[in-house]
This record gives sequence, structure tokens and C-alpha cells, in this order.
Amino acid sequence: MSYFVGWKYGVLVGGFVGTILLATYPIIISPMINPDKWKRIQEDTRKNIKQEDIQPGNMKVWTDPFDRKKSTDEAK
Repeated sequence: MSYFVGWKYGVLVGGFVGTILLATYPIIISPMINPDKWKRIQEDTRKNIKQEDIQPGNMKVWTDPFDRKKSTDEAK
């Protein structure tokens, strides 16, 4: 029984890493580098949708949860 030793082991590990990187490039890396294409696709598919009409449970549309209301008593 022969084990992968030396350069053969390096080729095996490099092949696995290369395959994973090759598979993740169009899914993860490409949209991060050039998001304009994906923004255009979203604009085209969502142009006739009003978010207020499809919001479940009559909930309001997303707002920033960390946006604090300014109080008039800040000087005290």
C-alpha cells in the first residue's frame, strides 16, 4: 500500500484547495469584487414590488434598530 509522501501529498492537498477555491469564486468572490451586476439584477426584479404591501403581519419596513431618538433633556 502506497501513501502520498513528499510532492505527491502536496499535489493532493493543492488539488483539494484549488477545487474549493475554483468552486467558490463565482459564488462568493466575484459578487464581492463586482457587485454592480447583482445590484442591477435586483433593481430589475424588484421594480414593480412595493415592500410596504408585502410586509408580513402589517409590520413596518426595516428601520435601524440602533438609531436612538434624540431627547430634549440631553443637557441635564
